[in-house]
Amino acid sequence: MTRIPSRKFDILIIGSGAAGLTLALRAASFARVALLSKASLEQGATFYAQGGIAAVLDDRDSLESHIEDTVSVGGGLCHRDMVEHVVGNSAAAVKWLVEQGVPFSTRSGARILRGNGTGAGVDLSSLHLAQEGAHSHRRIIHATDATGKAVFQTLHRRASENPAIHFMEGRTALDLVVHEPGAGAARRCAGVYVLDDATREVSAIEAKFVVLATGGASKAYLYTTNPDSASGDGIAMAWRAGCRVANMEFNQFHPTCLFHPHARSFLITEAMRGEGARLELPDGSRFMERFDGRGELASRDIVARAIDHETKRLGEDCVYLNITHQPSELVRDRFPNIYKRCLELGIDITRDRIPVVPAAHYTCGGVVINRHGETDIENLYAVGETTFSGLHGANRIASNSLSECFVIAFSAADSIHGKIGATDFPGSSPDRPDSRAESGDDILISHNWDELRRCMWDYVGIVRSDSRLRRAERRLELLREEIHEHFRRYRISRDMLELRNLALVAGLIVRSAGARRESRGLHFNLDHPDLLPEAADTVLAPPQHVDLLRGDQPFS
Repeated sequence: MTRIPSRKFDILIIGSGAAGLTLALRAASFARVALLSKASLEQGATFYAQGGIAAVLDDRDSLESHIEDTVSVGGGLCHRDMVEHVVGNSAAAVKWLVEQGVPFSTRSGARILRGNGTGAGVDLSSLHLAQEGAHSHRRIIHATDATGKAVFQTLHRRASENPAIHFMEGRTALDLVVHEPGAGAARRCAGVYVLDDATREVSAIEAKFVVLATGGASKAYLYTTNPDSASGDGIAMAWRAGCRVANMEFNQFHPTCLFHPHARSFLITEAMRGEGARLELPDGSRFMERFDGRGELASRDIVARAIDHETKRLGEDCVYLNITHQPSELVRDRFPNIYKRCLELGIDITRDRIPVVPAAHYTCGGVVINRHGETDIENLYAVGETTFSGLHGANRIASNSLSECFVIAFSAADSIHGKIGATDFPGSSPDRPDSRAESGDDILISHNWDELRRCMWDYVGIVRSDSRLRRAERRLELLREEIHEHFRRYRISRDMLELRNLALVAGLIVRSAGARRESRGLHFNLDHPDLLPEAADTVLAPPQHVDLLRGDQPFS
């Protein structure tokens, strides 16, 4: 074992999206904060989010209506207390974002540009509200069709100006440092092992509190709207450290990802259907009314399964989204970024239909947390898509995810604030095994990546069956054996770490899917098409410290 130099922070946040940046800004007044990012900061899912933030701001809307919409879409698995917590605090989160200077769209088409941090003059009634699938009212606050980019850029600018917040880019977290205090005492997270991508050296960062804000695991699938960074890192690290995970079988597939060879992962926001866009078959006929009375504004699970059914029935590659019946000026003003990107690809959305297919979009399960973001391990928190809070249930309603990011980040910052005065560093720097000098074969890593993602797409996708899940389980077991051997022998790289994490998380998804003997929300099994009479979460608990990669310890 080799002693390694470490750096110390009050709070170490792994991930730099909306949830991580929000927590950093809320904690900067009482803590020294580090934000760790394995890639450039813009590579997180927040930057690419088009839709918006769900919150009740209209007198004709109500908190109860938003709660009921969320619970209804969640298929009986939403935890009502968490739904009430997030929905009840979403308007306050929007107000805070306006105070930070996020340029949300207003009813007049102008933008709010207030950012003095005092909240003075904030008039939320002027915000333009969009409607998205399964919402009974217009309650989506947005910045045209690039809300995530507007939120990210504003919060990043604020964080960059704050001397208490330190950015560490190009560093990939390997595993959590967990201290064992002895019999009867709680296990405590005290930092993280980190790989410097440039030097490929491993070091440790110590922290009084560690926050997982690493996003979801949609990179497990061959087709996804997510950036390449969505490799389930936080979920995998938490599992290896001994945290429970829940409802990993509920993977949301966004119904309308642009189908084009030169535009992989480009999302067509659900808000376009909220403005009247129609889903059509190649012959121009509409089909959604045959699947749900809400038509194009049905929940995402229903729309994605309908598109999957129709493309397979007809042997087509895609269906089409048509908004050409709306005024051209409205389309260009409301969806300027989609209009521009599609035009670059030869599609004028004011005149042409948009070819679309479903793609993996959001991980509804994750690390089990409470409303304060606390996990099973003391001083380890998690926020955002990494988590299972109970908000989303069996299916996430549109635009609740950003609301959750902000509300739980607020609560987590408050919780840490209450503890930080009585929390010290452990007192001894962590050890790690000696570095491995030999580099592995990158072709093997690339091959395993492709095999894993195609396996998940083919067998654990929009429609599942018992036989498909068994096939996935067998293939993933062989992949994990190969990945474990490579990880054990060769020098660590970021690609290797992401593959290791995603193989573990894919195994958790399959295990969870196999345990659910019904069809509910996003999980549809041909062999179990009906609902069970009682709704129950799928909660998995690991043996303490043990990794699914053949039971190895971290770094073994």
